[in-house]
Amino acid sequence: MIATFAFYLFATVLVVSAAAVVSARNPVHSVLFLILAFFNAAALFLLAGAEFLAMILVIVYVGAVAVLFLFVVMMLDVNFDQLREGFQRYAPIGAAVGVVLFAELILALGGWTFSPSLQLVSATPPGVTNTAALGRLIYTDYVFLFQASGLILLVAMIGAIVLTHRERGSAKRQDIAAQQQRSVANTLELMTLSLGAGTGAGSSGFIRPLPAPSKLLPLQAPVPAPSGDQAHPERQEH
Repeated sequence: MIATFAFYLFATVLVVSAAAVVSARNPVHSVLFLILAFFNAAALFLLAGAEFLAMILVIVYVGAVAVLFLFVVMMLDVNFDQLREGFQRYAPIGAAVGVVLFAELILALGGWTFSPSLQLVSATPPGVTNTAALGRLIYTDYVFLFQASGLILLVAMIGAIVLTHRERGSAKRQDIAAQQQRSVANTLELMTLSLGAGTGAGSSGFIRPLPAPSKLLPLQAPVPAPSGDQAHPERQEH
């Protein structure tokens, strides 16, 4: 009784959320309804005893695909009003295709009959969970195909990175070797200045960092600090 009630509850929410995905005007709301539909579909898989498919649906589709859709929709400045301009033009064609598909589904389900001698057989051996049975099947009979599919996905990922990678001349990069080869003389310059004097654009002073070693000018000799009356000329007047 509880399982039947849970089935109809999750199935109803799934159908309503799926309809809201295609009927919502806000694309962010559509993605959120899609996530709700995935969660309810995962709950139906759990009721059917397919816990592996339920976890894959939540981890892969909700955790990766739906979140990716959500971030793409929120980050891209897409003019959805412009995309909806041709909706009324193609609405009759879409409605006709939907009616044909619905009629085909009715004919297919209406002509479906079960054999009187049909016996239900468990998909997994007794005492073995669904996840354990799939693991044994994948990593024993189909291990090479499983590894080949992983290699294909790896090649596709590397290809996508290579195609989208662009060299930008304005990007600043860190040169570790050039930083380690810089000496103290090429990095820091200490000058002795008189009282009240500063370092202008054309004078030497406390500069950090200096230009690149190839563009450095010969270092000027330090200016001796004024002493005595030279530092305070006003004293000589009195």
